[in-house]
Amino acid sequence: MNSNKTTGLIASNASQKTIEIVNQSLAKRYRSEKRFQRLGMAAIFISLLFLVVLFISITAKGYTAFWQTYIQLDIYLDPEVFEQGDLKTADYPGLVKKTLRDRFPDAKERKEKRALYRLVSTGASFKLRNLVLKDPSVVGETVAIWVPSDDDVDMLAKGFLGEGEQKGQGRLSAKQIQWIGQLTQAGKLKKRFNTSFFTSGDSREPELAGIWGATVGSFLTLILTLVLSFPIGVASAVYLEEFAPKNRWTDLIEVNINNLAAVPSIVFGLLGLAVFLNFFGLPRSAPVAGGLVLTLMTLPTIIIASRASLQSVPPSIREAALGVGASKMQMVAHHVFPLALPGMLTGTIIGMARALGESAPLLMIGMVAFIVDIPGGFTDPSTVLPVQIFLWADSPERAFVERTSAATMALLAFLIVMNLGAVILRKRFEHRW
Repeated sequence: MNSNKTTGLIASNASQKTIEIVNQSLAKRYRSEKRFQRLGMAAIFISLLFLVVLFISITAKGYTAFWQTYIQLDIYLDPEVFEQGDLKTADYPGLVKKTLRDRFPDAKERKEKRALYRLVSTGASFKLRNLVLKDPSVVGETVAIWVPSDDDVDMLAKGFLGEGEQKGQGRLSAKQIQWIGQLTQAGKLKKRFNTSFFTSGDSREPELAGIWGATVGSFLTLILTLVLSFPIGVASAVYLEEFAPKNRWTDLIEVNINNLAAVPSIVFGLLGLAVFLNFFGLPRSAPVAGGLVLTLMTLPTIIIASRASLQSVPPSIREAALGVGASKMQMVAHHVFPLALPGMLTGTIIGMARALGESAPLLMIGMVAFIVDIPGGFTDPSTVLPVQIFLWADSPERAFVERTSAATMALLAFLIVMNLGAVILRKRFEHRW
């Protein structure tokens, strides 16, 4: 009897020690879990903080590009200038210069006149030309027209020049700053919304440069990439996942697809240069060549995402379709594929977003060329937004700094919209099992 009590007491003590050990280990695990959660939250907070700093930095440098300084000129359209009857080739720059000389008669020496002419952009004559071509009846009248100022005047009006430069010790002389002050007091110099930034192509002059040409080039390139990569990528994924036999050849293909997804993008640019340009002779710096290169780059991403989406469809769907007499093709086409399509679309949009932000492969096929005209087709010379940002970032003019940041803001906006579209598609069409 005593031995039974002793045994029970020993067992009770042993269980209490075990419970104490378990409680101690549980408390230790809970502390480790909380510490890990805090580290995770800190990592997310730091990442968001850096992201916010990045956005604030880009916005602070680029928002001023959405405003441009304009100068109002009262130009007399002398009929003698148009006496030959050709409105397209009239001396519009001469009319602008004459108006400036009449406005500031104290500019008498040749050096002072050249400084006076530099107050307005070279695009002033083109804006006057467009006005006359649109309404020829204004010839012989005095028209008040707002023309873009030179980029140095724009930088002065926006307060980007240093104290010494504001006193005429920089690119703007003291005389020019005096003339600018007179225009400001007379209400002839104002900042307006810069519509040309969104409607114009590239230019050597910062005040005339816009992103519309690069935007159209990006659109054409992405359209071709989508048309080629989506059906090929989805068809490849369906075949590999549903129909292909499991052997060493399909294993080799899967390994190569996974490896291609990690290949640096510039390698695809070298491939496009060697194959599409040098071998097939496609036009350099054209959306057709850029679209083919980006198709090769995005195919692995789309195939991997599409296969993952197909694998997420429960096997019971396949078994039920086959059980009621459907063929394997009918089972895939009518049951599996519709359920996997939202994930495929999400992967495709993510691949397109990556392609939109790529510049390295397009640099290799010549899309770094200076393109002024807006592309009208897939074979016209063009550039894309990332390459346009690269070109502007390499320009020495100070006004291109804000253009670079503003173009980056536009590119980030496109990327956010595309990724937001991917999230909406996934949430709207996602099936939870």
